[in-house]
Amino acid sequence: MLVCLDFLFQTDKKLANEPDIMVVEKGQKTKVVIDVAIPLNSNVEKKEHDKRENRGLEEQLEQMWKVKSKVVPVVTGALGAVTLNVKEWLQCPGPGVFQCTLTGLVFNISQQAELLYKTVQWDEKLLQQSNKMAAGPVFNIKSSKDVVRQLHLPHCVPKDALLSNCLSVVHISDGDMNVLKPLKITDTHVIVELSHLSSFGLVWDIIRRFWNKEKPVLGQVLLFLHLPNPKTQKQNLSVFLLPSNIPVEEVRMKHRYSDYIPAPSNCEFFKDCRYTVLCPVACRIQPEEEKFHLDFGPNYHPTFEIRLPANTEEVSITVQDQTQTDVWRRDIDLSDNRSRLQSLPPDKHLLLIRKQFVDQVSVSTLNQLLDSLFQQGIINMEEMDSARIKPRADRARDVIDVV
Repeated sequence: MLVCLDFLFQTDKKLANEPDIMVVEKGQKTKVVIDVAIPLNSNVEKKEHDKRENRGLEEQLEQMWKVKSKVVPVVTGALGAVTLNVKEWLQCPGPGVFQCTLTGLVFNISQQAELLYKTVQWDEKLLQQSNKMAAGPVFNIKSSKDVVRQLHLPHCVPKDALLSNCLSVVHISDGDMNVLKPLKITDTHVIVELSHLSSFGLVWDIIRRFWNKEKPVLGQVLLFLHLPNPKTQKQNLSVFLLPSNIPVEEVRMKHRYSDYIPAPSNCEFFKDCRYTVLCPVACRIQPEEEKFHLDFGPNYHPTFEIRLPANTEEVSITVQDQTQTDVWRRDIDLSDNRSRLQSLPPDKHLLLIRKQFVDQVSVSTLNQLLDSLFQQGIINMEEMDSARIKPRADRARDVIDVV
């Protein structure tokens, strides 16, 4: 294997031909070019899209070097932002069974391979046409070879509620959805045999699910702490009630400007049952009650918001069902998270307050900040003029991303 940094090579066409990192696997006759960029946070999605769409370098490498080439864009914002469609990458050194610790997916591989996979949005129209309802996220899986013999998808059905025909796997490709009969359903996964890769997800049959609506699903309670508001001396703690087979990392990516608080999260929920949250030290909890929905993305919104005094160091949180029975109760230590927030370097601190800044800063303050950035030579006249014509929220994002 040969690894080259900032290696300049000749191409027939005029294009960027000095990649940041190039990995050449001589035995496999493959070449991977890692194209790195660090734009402003507000330009991360556009920059990644441009790099993915521009295949000129990849085509030139394959044509001139006669090797299989792949360009992998790695785009991270100046303050650490990444796009929400970050993919998982699993490198399997040989045949065997491999599990992704972030998603819970398990792959039975026939030979050495690289897998690229991500969660995508369910097509509600396809589900309705097939009388199915989502029972987990949809995973789009790709590989240069058809090497996945079996796929294990994590489910959220308790052991005592499992039936032989309660879950199915759907294969989605080119706008069509086909139902695959599971090879086996274990306590944690649904196993299915594959002939080729595309998008796969778990589903319930709507009629069977209706007759089994009294059965619970395995759930998880996730907590995210927001930075205190210095004006009100309050801070918000977001509470998420979710099915257990939602990858925690997916939720963290959606709420990366808040601080995830690890805590024992396992519990059981009933679909459409109403739940409440209790917290004795809370200034306010909203809403007062909320139904539990089998929500599998792409957006994960908080189920409850607990407003706390800014100096709160420990809270007791209880989730109750509509019969006032405790389904989840934990004592949460917030002091470690507060100390970590206060000890963050300035750039990380700005990242955490970014949403609050964007939501609350006034136009006049933004214009003053732009003038100051221009006077200090941090931005030029063109950048300042470009920012001034943008809507207030976009202008705020440009200002905080450049600091």
